[in-house]
Amino acid sequence: MVSTTAADNSPVISAWSAISPWGLDSADFARGVRSKGRTAVRLDPGEWKVPYDEACLVPGFDIRSVLGKKGTRSMDRVSGLAVAAVGRLLADSDGGRLPGVGEDTGLVLGTSTGSAQSMMDFTRDSMVGDRPYLVDPARFPNTVMNCAAGQSAIWHRLKGPNTTIAGGRATGLLALQYALRLQKAGRAETLLCGAVEEFSTARAWLEWHSRRNGEQVKDPDAVLGEGAAVWLVERAGAARAGGRRGMAEPLGLEFGFARDEKEIRPVLADCLRRLLKRAGTEPAGIWALAGSQAGGAEGAQERAAIADVLGDHRPISVPCAASIGDTFAASAAFQIAAVLALAESGDAGGERTVLVTSAEANGVVGAALLRLAAQGHEDN
Repeated sequence: MVSTTAADNSPVISAWSAISPWGLDSADFARGVRSKGRTAVRLDPGEWKVPYDEACLVPGFDIRSVLGKKGTRSMDRVSGLAVAAVGRLLADSDGGRLPGVGEDTGLVLGTSTGSAQSMMDFTRDSMVGDRPYLVDPARFPNTVMNCAAGQSAIWHRLKGPNTTIAGGRATGLLALQYALRLQKAGRAETLLCGAVEEFSTARAWLEWHSRRNGEQVKDPDAVLGEGAAVWLVERAGAARAGGRRGMAEPLGLEFGFARDEKEIRPVLADCLRRLLKRAGTEPAGIWALAGSQAGGAEGAQERAAIADVLGDHRPISVPCAASIGDTFAASAAFQIAAVLALAESGDAGGERTVLVTSAEANGVVGAALLRLAAQGHEDN
């Protein structure tokens, strides 16, 4: 079945993949979205020297087991998650490459700082070793923010534009916007975009200290999560030529910056009003909402902003974050993946509009409007 919703030149999302605490495959993620099952596990104190008892870990994720031994000796966890997620997206049902996705395909990958664990390990080695320069040079690339994007492109032979985006919880939305800009500018016709986040000892301690500095407004008891979600952005005509259906059409994205907790509500509300106006959509026309589901004051401010704009209209909720933990830089990407899982399942029925929101104090707030393709349409 191929959607005829979008014109040939319109950008559409036509494929996706996710590696999450629900499992290593997109099917696991889709089942998890429907079941809303909790994924947190008890951490072995002998393995994890962290200040938390639980975390939402990708089950059974071992880099060498998933990707093989060749080329993975010095690969860190965040790069491994990204490379694996991209590989799953690029593989067709027969194990070959998706038709129409060539070497000129671009990649826009979101992250927080790359791997905080790799940065700290490399720095520590330079301090505790016999000589500061007697460090493993093979591990130096892991310390730069764009390592995961670079590794993914090399591993999967993607020679188009390669970009790393860092923008807090809204990173997945920012990556989508950047990919659309590259496509509009003619830099690349086909792009993969998404975001990745790892769980590590370094990230756990950094998060623990940041939550207890007396200034944080987010939920101090939120369980940390990890994973990667990526999707394919191409023209509707190219998707049909490759035998794919346009699952979702981006109608617009808007962003703002909240300097503190109190600014989340007005800044996000302003983003939502601009977004709906540009897309020519009324609040009542929004079928579903994929909010960040953040706890604490951040989440309360986000929900208040949505209520300010939507009024009495209550779209159905697309769950995700509450079950897979705080995936930070990958959170908005997982929200989009949850929307795509809904579209793929056919539960969305006819053509529907979904609002995706993201917010955090002292950071980027934003929203995206996606139109899910009507089911059962066929292009001859």
